[in-house]
Amino acid sequence: MPQAEAREAPHVVTTPRSDAAHLNNPPPPYPSLSKRFREEGRVVLDVYILADGSVGETRLRRSSGHRRLDEIALDAVRRWRYVPARRGEEPIPFWYIQPVDFRLDS
Repeated sequence: MPQAEAREAPHVVTTPRSDAAHLNNPPPPYPSLSKRFREEGRVVLDVYILADGSVGETRLRRSSGHRRLDEIALDAVRRWRYVPARRGEEPIPFWYIQPVDFRLDS
């Protein structure tokens, strides 16, 4: 009976993080015209995070319903840094879903 080849266990993929304190990702500035018109909402972006933690590409997944908020979220997240996704110990590029909330205080 032939010996079975030893198979390497699959490496677990951990997702990226943008919330690490050392990353200093500033929230997007609230557009003054959006404040004036009381525009609020959640922008959801697809973000391609490279193995070095930089952003390679961003796409609008779901609009807030307000173009100004969508555009400012896209612009801000393009400049963010992330703790990259990893397969085992190796950093890998990864598509990540990033919500950005715009809420006015009552």
